Amino acid sequence: MKAARAKLKEVFGYDEFRPLQAEIIGDALAGRDVFALLPTGGGKSLCYQLPALLRPGLTLVISPLIALMKDQVDALVANGVAATFLNSALEPDEARRRLRGLHAGDYRLLYVAPERMLLSGFLEDIRKWGVTLIAVDEAHCISEWGHDFRPEYRRLVELRDVLPEVPVMALTATATSRVRQDIVERLALREPREYVASFNRPNLFYRVAPKAGAFEQVVDFLAERPQDSGIVYCLSRKSVESLAEKLTAAGVSALPYHAGLDAAVRAGNQEAFLRDEVRVICATIAFGMGINKPNVRFVVHYDLPRNLESYYQETGRAGRDGLPGECLLLYSRGDILKQKRMIDEKPDAEERQAAVRQLNVMAEFAESGGCRRRAVLAYFGEDFPEANCGGCDNCTNPPEELDVTVPAQKFLSCLYRVRQASGFSFGLNHVVEILRGSEAAGIVERGHDRLPTHGIGRDVSAEGWKQLAAELIRLGYASRTDDKFATVDLTDEGLAVLRERRAVRVRRAPAAKRAEARPARRKVAGDFAFDDALFQLLRGLRREIAAAKNVPPYIIFSDASLRHMARFYPDSDLAFEGTPGVGRKKSVEFARRFLKVIRDYVAEHGRQVFRDEEVVREEPEIYRASKQEDFPKVSPKSAGTKGKDKPKRTGRPDDYPRTNLRRGGF
Repeated sequence: MKAARAKLKEVFGYDEFRPLQAEIIGDALAGRDVFALLPTGGGKSLCYQLPALLRPGLTLVISPLIALMKDQVDALVANGVAATFLNSALEPDEARRRLRGLHAGDYRLLYVAPERMLLSGFLEDIRKWGVTLIAVDEAHCISEWGHDFRPEYRRLVELRDVLPEVPVMALTATATSRVRQDIVERLALREPREYVASFNRPNLFYRVAPKAGAFEQVVDFLAERPQDSGIVYCLSRKSVESLAEKLTAAGVSALPYHAGLDAAVRAGNQEAFLRDEVRVICATIAFGMGINKPNVRFVVHYDLPRNLESYYQETGRAGRDGLPGECLLLYSRGDILKQKRMIDEKPDAEERQAAVRQLNVMAEFAESGGCRRRAVLAYFGEDFPEANCGGCDNCTNPPEELDVTVPAQKFLSCLYRVRQASGFSFGLNHVVEILRGSEAAGIVERGHDRLPTHGIGRDVSAEGWKQLAAELIRLGYASRTDDKFATVDLTDEGLAVLRERRAVRVRRAPAAKRAEARPARRKVAGDFAFDDALFQLLRGLRREIAAAKNVPPYIIFSDASLRHMARFYPDSDLAFEGTPGVGRKKSVEFARRFLKVIRDYVAEHGRQVFRDEEVVREEPEIYRASKQEDFPKVSPKSAGTKGKDKPKRTGRPDDYPRTNLRRGGF
């Protein structure tokens, strides 16, 4: 792997591989079939890009989205790699030029959409192009059990007949064990080496806040992050457009994205977001797969996602560069009703039941007082060993523990009495009406107004009872069916709680005062201090260069690279090449301009020295060897620090204000 490491540094500017990359690349170079599940930001693309540079021939990459292809090719070309794509967006003359280049062997990587397979002559062409590796990106699209099933992916198995000796690599960022098995079978992988990385994204902070004026909550959230860009997901197209308009009126640059927009408008809005011309994209789930923007700093869910897999996939679009990202979910039980109405429209009964089960898991995640990270990982069959993840609201600001023995006894007793009287269970709303003493016709006709539990819970709001029910279901004392009517019943464990009068304790999120809207900063993986003023100057230069080249800014350098420069102040070509993400070609092309900005800044403001106890980072030898005499001496006072050599902290607050679930709640 010595040659692979050398090429990694020379072309991509990194000294070390990410987890599992070296093993996957080794197998690819050995000609083996590979299945790789790496989380978003885990470096999937490098697993086939680097082998393409280390062996002769062409690497064929199947990619589902035109925007993603262009993005990947732009990034490769910026690093000096001969790569191209073929898709319907190309003008005929340009497509013919690229085809001539493929026949001449000018390229190392070719990106195509799966639909290209259906075009006359394409399968015959690839026989002539010397293909030595086939990489299937977003491979979960081949499975009906995946969340982005695309029928055209099923045709990819035909590549096995056309190129029987060529190894295949299947890559995805999210797949359950069932989907993984489906991918292997549908692509006819031959004794593949399977690599499944941890689903954990340690640089992401997960938070759930009860909806209490959702628009104002989003505006406040964005106001605390004026330099950051991100995605706000909404349930409906109408909500997307309304929110984008309201945010724009409130002074936040925002654009909508959903499948109902004109294709040109949709593509233009996406491009504006990728190029940092707009801060916020308001979107339905139509936006996201294959979006390669690494500096998405936050993902907000304005509405409850349909399932935990979608939530993981959508939150995973934050922090792809390894720097901190925030994931905020605004939740109310009304979201569940909206989702269930949509589910009821599905024609297939089995599909409806599956969707309800997934929605219930999502609701339990939102209402849980436990570790969010552990819950997400458990869904994918992974254990999280730490008692406190340090990266979610429940771990960093634990909910209060309340003794709810008396109301729990009332609720469980009501479930018992209802089944005893009628012989079957009822829905949660019916049970709550009994507890609150309702005289509605449905209660009286069934004689439930004569039950001993009728009216014993008038002092608690209906929403409060529903919150308690969610906790009792989570604890296993009650159960909820997944059919259309979603009845609630007493479990054996709940019956034991009743009979033995066991104590019942639940957790509730602590109330947050408005004055605590910006709580103390907490650190997550990937966070480190840097000179924010210099960082903003470097961002400006990056934007200027990107505009001249007509590419998104992150194609030039990632935020992670710029922050590294703004921490270590490289002052020579050698030091500049030591920056992560700076390969040989980029150093030659951009070092002079970036070094000038850094030198001019240091001459005026001096250097800051960062010694985070929370981040163990020794200053590399390459920086210690820099010539300090190249920089004029600047006193702390003249540098604008008022005599204090204090490092500037630029991290974001990790606690979003949370409110009580409801007055009268538990």
